[in-house]
Amino acid sequence: MNVGCHVSIAGGVQNAPQNAHDAGCEVMQIFTRPPAGGRASPLTSAAVAEFKLKAESYGLRAVYVHAPYFINFASSSNRIRYGSISSIKQELERASLLGAKYVMTHLGSFKDLGEEESIKKTIEGLQKVFEGYTGSAKLLIENSAGSGSVIGSSFKQIGQILSGAKSALGGLKDNLAGICLDTQHSFASGYNWRDDFTGALKELEKHIGLANIKLIHANDSMSECGSHVDRHEHIGAGKIGMDGFKNLVAFAKKNKIDMICETKSPGVTEDIKTLKSLRD
Repeated sequence: MNVGCHVSIAGGVQNAPQNAHDAGCEVMQIFTRPPAGGRASPLTSAAVAEFKLKAESYGLRAVYVHAPYFINFASSSNRIRYGSISSIKQELERASLLGAKYVMTHLGSFKDLGEEESIKKTIEGLQKVFEGYTGSAKLLIENSAGSGSVIGSSFKQIGQILSGAKSALGGLKDNLAGICLDTQHSFASGYNWRDDFTGALKELEKHIGLANIKLIHANDSMSECGSHVDRHEHIGAGKIGMDGFKNLVAFAKKNKIDMICETKSPGVTEDIKTLKSLRD
């Protein structure tokens, strides 16, 4: 079980391993493109080679890629929906070039089509992502905090989408590896890692299956449990608190699940140290 954080690729993707090393990362997460939209810069063979060489030289044990934020598999607009499918396929291919293990993505919103139809469209979209895909990177679904009509705030809903998509993918089902569990998002969605850790874990096992958790976004929460407000806080300084993270780290360590912090610099360096100390 390794600890790291999300790092910048400013100046080129080849700069990310240095940034990760400076923060004390054992693993790292990056965007490969502007997260809010815009053109994805080409990954040149020189940049990819330098990225891999630096990642190896700094002893980084895994690379994870976060998909852009504009993804919406359930949009009523064909342009947005098919653009989302194309973007995720492209991110998987770019991640494969970089030797990244997983790409994680949010799913979008059901405000256009309603929940039932949105789940159906999301499953169809995930199926289309892998048509003709031959890369090595696999996809993870990330849970949401549930503000508005965002898809994926409940473990039940994510489990329904995950199982439906895997069934639709058939022989390609392993390309959809599982989920990235965000501790803050799940806490904001009502899963109380602070006061009812066992109960929250039982819900996760019931609807998704613990074996499907492949990565954890380790973020404390500025907002209260059940608030549906997405606000990250430094480890131990938020509403989940240190006792909650002692249990979360013990779970991650037992199951060999890497933890990635998505908190602000420079405090994220201390968050990494805190998680390492809880682990060790």
